[in-house]
Amino acid sequence: MAFPAFFAQAPRIALHDPLAQLLGASDDGLIEYGYEDAVRLAGHSCPTVAGAWLMTVRALRALYPDAPPQRGDIEATFADSATSGVTGVIANVVSLVTGATTDTGFKGLAGQHDRRQLLSFNAPIAGEIQFQRRDTGAKVTVCYNASVVPGDPSAMHTLQRILAGTAATEERPRFGNVWQERVKKILANVDHPELVVCS
Repeated sequence: MAFPAFFAQAPRIALHDPLAQLLGASDDGLIEYGYEDAVRLAGHSCPTVAGAWLMTVRALRALYPDAPPQRGDIEATFADSATSGVTGVIANVVSLVTGATTDTGFKGLAGQHDRRQLLSFNAPIAGEIQFQRRDTGAKVTVCYNASVVPGDPSAMHTLQRILAGTAATEERPRFGNVWQERVKKILANVDHPELVVCS
């Protein structure tokens, strides 16, 4: 299986995970994540997965400007419910990178490294997701606006034909290329002031 080349060009982020270091999964505790990890988790690449990735990377860079983010020591709070729209997909990506979970994560060792109750929903926050450091209490809120990078107008119509079984054979790979071209443009615009707003 070969991913599109642009996956590797998307912003990457390295976090320090003290649990990984303690248990010998990483000698220095540093684990680097890339967009392809989010794709493996989600099983696909789309504007939502790309947005989840960019929101997480932007937020963690803002929270930890001078040091690697501390995986397992970050709370992530969502404005919407876990089952609303694509919130669950986004939350899975956030959980992958930060280690934050609801009640399904690692229970910890002697009261340390507990990853549960760090992910929550239905919160009255001024944005889509709020990320908060547990050590300092510093927090940032992020919002994502995929419309900043519009897609090919024909894409959704082609997708409908594919799903209905009425598309020509050659339309399938063409659609995939068009779909991923938009994702590529989204990931390349990580610093666009309106694509991901971090406050």
